[in-house]
Amino acid sequence: MSSVAVIDYGMGNLHSIAKALQHAAPQVDVQIVSDPELILKADRVVFPGVGAMRDCMQALNETHLAEVIKEVAKSKPLLGICLGMQALLTDSEENGSTQGLNILPGHVMRFSDSLVDAQGNNLKIPHMGWNQVQFLSHPLWNNIPQASRFYFFDIYYIEYDDYFRAVLELITTKVIEKPIGGSIKLKKTYLPSPRPCPRPSPKHTGTTASAARRPTSRCRRPR
Repeated sequence: MSSVAVIDYGMGNLHSIAKALQHAAPQVDVQIVSDPELILKADRVVFPGVGAMRDCMQALNETHLAEVIKEVAKSKPLLGICLGMQALLTDSEENGSTQGLNILPGHVMRFSDSLVDAQGNNLKIPHMGWNQVQFLSHPLWNNIPQASRFYFFDIYYIEYDDYFRAVLELITTKVIEKPIGGSIKLKKTYLPSPRPCPRPSPKHTGTTASAARRPTSRCRRPR
């Protein structure tokens, strides 16, 4: 039986994620685990997170899971959700400045409070609400129609390094001229939303099912 490990490092809505995976792919063995050996044995890994970047990195270092996640990213499908997505990047402006795992080259930046829309109206930060999302074709989005509505609560966006731009697939909305980082993919590593993650409307569960079932090509960092 195929297996998915949901990483437990003391932060994240673990049981909600596990239940969603079990509902979408009942034939998959979904486990909430903190044991490095069990994480490395799983066929696929989910890296969730809720809270602050500084606390996340402290927890990963204290539980010795930072190096485990780096190893996972080299060899198997890894899904970073919300804070889990933020932690995979080089660093974040949150909490002043916080170093991430640097698995993916990029920087988590705070939206400016002076953003305006095309009509010159001030945009509120955090950005909150349901937005229609356009995305590139990929198994992660199986059974989810284009222009589906996802719920966003965003304070941060991702600034990509040049290498990352060359290999990146980015989902965007048109609410703010600077695209909101709804989801990115670097070969085998998937990251929905900066923090917290977009939530599809209840009738769409294809993303979760695809995350549980579909491997893709291999993840490599630049040298």
